[in-house]
Amino acid sequence: MDPNTGSHADETTGQPDDPATAHDNPQPTGVLARAARWATQHRRTVVLGWIAVLVISFGVSSAVGTNYTTNFSLGGTESQRATDLLKRDFPAQAGDDDSIVLHTRQGKVTDAAVRQRVEPVLARVAKLPHVTGVISPYERAGAAAVSRDGTIAFATVTFDQRANALDKADIKRVISTAETARSPQLQVELGGQAIMQAQETSLGFATVIGLIAAIIVLVLTFGSFIAMGLPIITALLGLGTGVALTGVLSHVIDMPDVSSELATMIGLGVGIDYSLFVVTRFREEYRAGADAAEATVTAMDTAGRAVLFAGTTVIIALAGMFVLGVGFLYGLALGSVIAVLLTMLTSLTVLPALMSRFGDRLGRRRRGAAATAQTGGFWRRWAGLIERRPWPAAIAGLAIMLALATPALSMHLGNSDQGNDPTSRTTRRAYDLLSTGFGKGFNGPLLVVAQLPSKGDGAALQRIGDTLRATPNVASVTAPRTSPEGLTATFSVYPRTSPQSTETSDLVKRLRDERLPVVEKSTNTSVLVGGATAQAIDFSNVLAGKLPLFIGIVVGLSALLLLVVFRSAVIPIQGALMNLLSIGAALGVTVAIFQQGFMASLFGIQEGPIEPWLPVMLFAIVFGLSMDYEVFLVSRIHEEWMKRRNAKRAVTEGLAVTGRVITAAATIMICVFLSFVTGDDRGIKLFGLSLATAVFLDAFIVRSLLLPAVLYILDRHAWALPAWLGRRLPNLAIERPAKPEQPKRRLEPAFEEGGA
Repeated sequence: MDPNTGSHADETTGQPDDPATAHDNPQPTGVLARAARWATQHRRTVVLGWIAVLVISFGVSSAVGTNYTTNFSLGGTESQRATDLLKRDFPAQAGDDDSIVLHTRQGKVTDAAVRQRVEPVLARVAKLPHVTGVISPYERAGAAAVSRDGTIAFATVTFDQRANALDKADIKRVISTAETARSPQLQVELGGQAIMQAQETSLGFATVIGLIAAIIVLVLTFGSFIAMGLPIITALLGLGTGVALTGVLSHVIDMPDVSSELATMIGLGVGIDYSLFVVTRFREEYRAGADAAEATVTAMDTAGRAVLFAGTTVIIALAGMFVLGVGFLYGLALGSVIAVLLTMLTSLTVLPALMSRFGDRLGRRRRGAAATAQTGGFWRRWAGLIERRPWPAAIAGLAIMLALATPALSMHLGNSDQGNDPTSRTTRRAYDLLSTGFGKGFNGPLLVVAQLPSKGDGAALQRIGDTLRATPNVASVTAPRTSPEGLTATFSVYPRTSPQSTETSDLVKRLRDERLPVVEKSTNTSVLVGGATAQAIDFSNVLAGKLPLFIGIVVGLSALLLLVVFRSAVIPIQGALMNLLSIGAALGVTVAIFQQGFMASLFGIQEGPIEPWLPVMLFAIVFGLSMDYEVFLVSRIHEEWMKRRNAKRAVTEGLAVTGRVITAAATIMICVFLSFVTGDDRGIKLFGLSLATAVFLDAFIVRSLLLPAVLYILDRHAWALPAWLGRRLPNLAIERPAKPEQPKRRLEPAFEEGGA
């Protein structure tokens, strides 16, 4: 309000509003429109406020540090019952066992010089915090830990806690102490769950690559450094705050080490996407004659609504992981939800403040680009091609997606073992040495826990041991270790195959279902198969069993939102099916590369199983991201449908206006996700490549080919809704209410009226 004239003035120009103009073009009055006006009038407060939040968040995070921990505990599984039993009756065996692997380049590990060098180091390791004991290969109990040729041996380090509960500083102290035994003639490497967790993966370089790629795409898309900078700044403000808060919350809830990396990957991609959608609509309105403030409000009242809906859908999909009851996923979900929520909020608050400030420069058009931008150029011609041949286009798009999804039918879920680590890591070198000296199964022993009917029941222990040794695919079984009370005993069972192989999973199933139940009945004992390898198998089985429930909940809620927003019975079904196609095809490509080895060398990976958490995370995130493009495209089509009542022309207009933006946004997302493939962590590579594949297929095949073709085929039936259902649904629109068209100068011929 201007204090001198009593009229409202535009903060950018300082000129009062034109009453006539305001009357002819009533300003939006929605919540986002009002929030955008407030942000433009208090832009300094908004920007400085977010900067303050970012600084405070990082300050708190730096002060309290982080406490990332990977918790694979699953209540009700046999491996968890074995762990709980050991904690109660045999605390010294309740923790994880890790290995110190020795390899002599000359001579044997049993040589006096080597022994004199190693034994004092192992004694020091045994006295470190949280180490309950070390079984040396020079002791009677560890005599079997020397290879036949005598060049490789290992010592077993037993911790008093599971790997996820150990402090990394204590694990690193074990590593540094053991490595003091190294010499030019003696190689010392370490392996095991605790050692693996102590090896942090830094994604700083990958993040920089992703940012550079995003900057290049934005400059090519907008032809303006101002237009490029706004999405980057907005995304980084929200993402930085989210990562800092995730670190703080790691003290409250168990969060795996990869939580911040996944949050960074997702937050950076969606943050730039959301800002890109809004900035594009701003430039469209500005070039249509609106001033910066008006264009900002209109952009937030249209594209801003789409961002709010899309972001909410992503959050719902991620939050759906909490219904699975798997603690490991809680931290992953929470970190990703925080990143998406904060980047969405910065897009809805910081972005309008910046757009109103730099609006005149932001909306400036490059010379010679006017006609192309206003008519849709390539995308209008592409839409016309699909309109003329909708059935071949739909069949081609569906065939591509189904063909790519086929490998997913043979997907093997399992935790990849340390044989997939890069050779630069000590865990990989230890894995290779143990495989060479003893066989791959020595990298993932099973821990069989027996509850005895009486103290030190030797007959029962003998029967259990004989049964284990006689089981196919068992390489060796250690002598039983008995608890102080003599009522609980453990056997270490070494398979002939690697921890990640399907044969090891089959062995666990055979022991549980066939071999051990017979022994339990004859000896009156309770025998459980546990340990890290069995726990990973149980984890995979639990997630696979609960995946259908998760998919049903997320698809159902998302379809309900689409039904309410677009008031169509067809659009929710179409959206759910096509999003599932994108996820299935992405899983198929991922299985072909990571499990079947197709082009694996190109990505620097080895064949192995698909991490059990990937389908859940991929579904949650890709379903949400697919909704971004679904909402952005369909909302523009719906806007044109409500305005013109010509369904086919609405598809053409919607695709012409949004095609370039959607593919540019997808390209940015693809670059961000692919940048994480440059790291050396297999899980991050797996996740990055699967997300990049899903986004590519969704944007370039589903939204650019399959969806338009289906909508052309359905014509006005795509917007059909039973009258009884329409009366019961609330009115919740993304786009602004359509106004009757007024005669005006156009760059293209007037459209014919049609439709219902």
